[in-house]
Amino acid sequence: MLRRSLQSKTLTTRSRHAVQTSSARALSSSAASTEYDYVIVGGGSAGCVLANRLSADPTNKVLLVESGPSDVGKWDSARIHMPAALAYNLADDRYNWDYYTEPQKNLDGRRIPWPRGRVLGGSSSINAMVYNRGHAFDYDDWEKSGAKGWSYADCLPYFKKSTTHDLGEDDYRGGSGPMRVTRKTQDKAQPLFQAFIDAGIQAGYPEAVDMNGYQQEGLGWMDMTIHKGKRWSAAAGYLHPAMDRKNLTVITDTFVNKVVFEGKKAVGIEVEDNKSKSVSQIRTAGEIILSSGAINTPQLLMLSGVGDAEHLKELDIPLVHHLPAIGKNMEDHLGTYLHFECKKPITLYNATWRFPHKMVAIALEWLTSQTGPGSSSQIEAGGFIRTAPGKTHPDLQYHFLPGSIDEGLHVRAGHVMTGHCSTMRATSRGYIKLRSKNPREHPIMEPNYLDTHEDIVDIRNGVKLTREIFKQKAFDEFRGDALSPSDSAQTDEEVDAWVRQNAGTVYHPSCTARMGVDENTAVDSETRVHGMEGLRIVDASIMPNIVSGNLNGPVIMMAEKAADIILGNPTLPNHTKPTTRAIGLRNAA
Repeated sequence: MLRRSLQSKTLTTRSRHAVQTSSARALSSSAASTEYDYVIVGGGSAGCVLANRLSADPTNKVLLVESGPSDVGKWDSARIHMPAALAYNLADDRYNWDYYTEPQKNLDGRRIPWPRGRVLGGSSSINAMVYNRGHAFDYDDWEKSGAKGWSYADCLPYFKKSTTHDLGEDDYRGGSGPMRVTRKTQDKAQPLFQAFIDAGIQAGYPEAVDMNGYQQEGLGWMDMTIHKGKRWSAAAGYLHPAMDRKNLTVITDTFVNKVVFEGKKAVGIEVEDNKSKSVSQIRTAGEIILSSGAINTPQLLMLSGVGDAEHLKELDIPLVHHLPAIGKNMEDHLGTYLHFECKKPITLYNATWRFPHKMVAIALEWLTSQTGPGSSSQIEAGGFIRTAPGKTHPDLQYHFLPGSIDEGLHVRAGHVMTGHCSTMRATSRGYIKLRSKNPREHPIMEPNYLDTHEDIVDIRNGVKLTREIFKQKAFDEFRGDALSPSDSAQTDEEVDAWVRQNAGTVYHPSCTARMGVDENTAVDSETRVHGMEGLRIVDASIMPNIVSGNLNGPVIMMAEKAADIILGNPTLPNHTKPTTRAIGLRNAA
């Protein structure tokens, strides 16, 4: 029940796809007297799914609280929904937490930017829109580690439930889910995509016709969360269609300072209006579900007194529950952008700020018809391969870009094509810790990149394999000089030095509140926080280990499955057909 009303707020509704947002008036008396069954903290990918599924039963009263703004309603909100504008969204601190890691000792002391979505839809509103699930073996390993009921056979039905694929439903693709997924099979306007796929095949790797299907290994066209030329975020797929429900309340621009406990039971949250700075409590007799992501969820728990007792004592935070797994075992994908000169003037350089008239033309075409270069993220081709003999499944992912970009943020001058390679199963582990007990201060984010010899070797091999792919015949008519790294970097030591200077995140922090049964985990297989009542976590932080691929699709799947668990519904029947095909890929390095 709401025992104390939020001060200085009212809820208004704008248009069919609008959201309820706060203004400078008191919360309406009807909303203030509502008893919420579920309070969801975080309006990102998982939060949007949960808000939809938990409010589908009109007897459940659901509240979703998001720190950032709406993804619609501002004069330039259209930029969020334009696929080609993703680099601008990543750099826009209105929609981004603007995080940076600690200086990385193995990356020449650099602080790595970690953009995370702070807007309805979360990172699904600012990401590159690549949809993949990871490898079937990743989920089988989850179950083996103690996450009962989370094998790939358990999870695949929820991947299907969450999606509608434009190529139609089959044993591996969904046909009636909220997330719209598309895949090109050709791009006559941009031959570099097909050149990359052909070059990979010429280098000895198979073509992956469907990376989310039976054969997940190889190079090919990637699935994208784009529909009719527009970004299809979790907010577009799940939240906006549910906004007319009277039992769902969404509050934006509202910062959650901490979870409120009575003993070991979560009974509410303390919130702060981002504009008025008024502080209030929202209390519930039901459950609180943290869906704030792998950085904010552990930070919020530690601020609330749940975490490692010694760390909380250092900051004079009263201990509610000693749970040392909170914030630890953090994983991420580390990647590098290899740049090659393109001899033909057909890259995205034509669409950069150096040619403003072309940028305007692209924007106008997209605004009027959602077609043209603006309707693509321009990361349409990629795939998964193994870096060395003995790997059980692919441990290297590719994204190909017919242009140049560093860390997803900075564009190089000139006609350049880019092979982005990232390692999938690093053995290095990092952590999240509080910097202070000020909720607004960014926590300490220490990924410990390249902290093991194995990780150094894997990314070195990835660089070598990328160079080999770009040397194939398919690129002969396009390929100019190797720009970064240059051909002068040949020895292992020289390649390693280049990696230290250039590698960065692939934006996939995870595993900071792991699911499982041992002392290194934070939640059980039903997403309940160990040792607590009325408190669950549903986001990338509960992954037992990171999956081999982009995380948005897996997080949406996890939230779909968690919703059934929370509601007490029977989980979907297991997938009974073969889940993956192991291929005899050419071994590398």
